[in-house]
Amino acid sequence: MKRESNTEMIPPEISTEANNEPHGDHRHALNSTDMGVVPTSGPVQCLTIIGQIEGHSESTAETKTTKYEHVIPQLVAIEENRDVQGLLILLNTVGGDIEAGLALAELIASMKTPTISLVLGGGHSIGVPLAVAAQRSFIVPSATMTIHPVRMNGLVLGVSQTMNYFEQMQERIVDFVARHSSITPARYRKIMLEVGELTMDFGRTLTGEQAVQEGLIDEVGGLAQALEHLYGMIK
Repeated sequence: MKRESNTEMIPPEISTEANNEPHGDHRHALNSTDMGVVPTSGPVQCLTIIGQIEGHSESTAETKTTKYEHVIPQLVAIEENRDVQGLLILLNTVGGDIEAGLALAELIASMKTPTISLVLGGGHSIGVPLAVAAQRSFIVPSATMTIHPVRMNGLVLGVSQTMNYFEQMQERIVDFVARHSSITPARYRKIMLEVGELTMDFGRTLTGEQAVQEGLIDEVGGLAQALEHLYGMIK
């Protein structure tokens, strides 16, 4: 099946438009802070996943992104570093490339290093698997999580193979979320296909409390609660 576009999950209600100007020479050499990893003085490492999850195609210079090719080696380095005893993942993402997001989520889920995720602002679309991938997940009361079906940008062929591809991709997401949270596959699919709430899409936006009630996230809490639980896991 011919595809000329990336499969992404970004809710239309929160996606932003930017012009297609190429990246200029203003880009500088990346260090660990640029890649979203913030060194700390203690045994806990902090990783931020913000903006759009960038996959195989580069986003515009005006779009804040998390580049999966930068995060992957950082996760490997954290897992191998004996001085790092815990990982705190801070999420505020609109979603993005599905395969890139799932790749990061699978890496996080397979780590032996104690991991905690904290959703701040939003953990939308493919941000949902990233949030539940940690060993324990938190969300602040004001944060939201948007669940909606898979979509594709660009050329789409109107054939049965396209629908099969969509369904397979969607089931990969449903399966991962169900394995790493308390929500059932049937309930997740039902929320994903709800109508009436999102003006330009199927699905639903959950508040922090609702995400916990649905079994997606473990607890409502902030930084202090997340760190306290992480240090408890380290002990």
